[in-house]
Amino acid sequence: MRSFLLSVIVLALVVTARAQTSTSALPGKQWHATTPEDAGWDLDQTGKVNDYLKEMGVTSFMLIQHGLVVEQGGDVAARTELHSCRKSFLSALIGIAANKQIHLGDTLAKLGVDDNPPSLTAEEKRATVRDLLEARSGIYHPAAYETSGMKAGRPERGSHPPGTFWYYNNWDFNALGGIYEKATRQSIYDALATEIATPIGMQDYRAKDGKYVKEASSRFPAYTIKMSARDFARFAMLYLHGGNWNGTQVVPAGWVAASVHPYSDANSGGYGYLWWTGDSATPGRHAKYPFPPGSFWLEGHLGQYAVVVPSLDLIVVTRVDENSTDAVVSKAQVSKLMRYVVKAAAH
Repeated sequence: MRSFLLSVIVLALVVTARAQTSTSALPGKQWHATTPEDAGWDLDQTGKVNDYLKEMGVTSFMLIQHGLVVEQGGDVAARTELHSCRKSFLSALIGIAANKQIHLGDTLAKLGVDDNPPSLTAEEKRATVRDLLEARSGIYHPAAYETSGMKAGRPERGSHPPGTFWYYNNWDFNALGGIYEKATRQSIYDALATEIATPIGMQDYRAKDGKYVKEASSRFPAYTIKMSARDFARFAMLYLHGGNWNGTQVVPAGWVAASVHPYSDANSGGYGYLWWTGDSATPGRHAKYPFPPGSFWLEGHLGQYAVVVPSLDLIVVTRVDENSTDAVVSKAQVSKLMRYVVKAAAH
């Protein structure tokens, strides 16, 4: 525990220093825009970025460097489903409540957490809040809002003890939502409005757009969130600045650092506290779908991405609205897009 706390302190200092040295301008009531030429971007490479975005079929996008919108397309004000990006927002809310209403070392047994039959075993109830945040609970109970791939890949019950194996598991994420709401006595949607959306000036977010998805197999619903591309980008900007917005520490810097630190390996790098990371947990490991070193991002079904590249003071947002297109954007495509953007962006 002592070594873990020390590592978090070091990470927090790194994130804080990064935020203090960032040249990003924060958006006011509106995002401030520039042009690729004025931003010092390579115009030929920027053309390739735009061509590839069209090929991908995204319905909106934003390319932001130093806090300025360099390029954008589509309806960036449209409120559309974030899908699994919802999990990173919950991570931020838990970070705000951590060490007050929520304690990461608490076990499910201590919290009285169980589920519909077949109920959780005593071994499964040994999982902690931290295990759920890292998707390492070892609980493979059916969950709401699972994709067919999640269901097909779900390990057998009892096959891995808590904390020993990473599996991207909707049960962990949905149970965390229930734990958060019970501990704080407020809905995720209302908390997102008061704790994050209002402090950072989101332009379009509405708590009433939130919808719980319930299924008979589990007592924990999923908590879907609708959000515009430009508000999505504000949240990414908040994390680029170490959780600080115009002098107000909205999310604790130590939590931001801990969240975007890899604890497990993934096919695109690593996985933190409900955040994806470009760096792997295993030093020297090569990802199948590489992202820029030091990057981290929110990721959702069909192609919802907000990728933060601190070394370039860069944010890349892609959205795919299933109500207006049949396009499905893969992680491999976003990995390729990031290579194009990094080549185009000012260094």
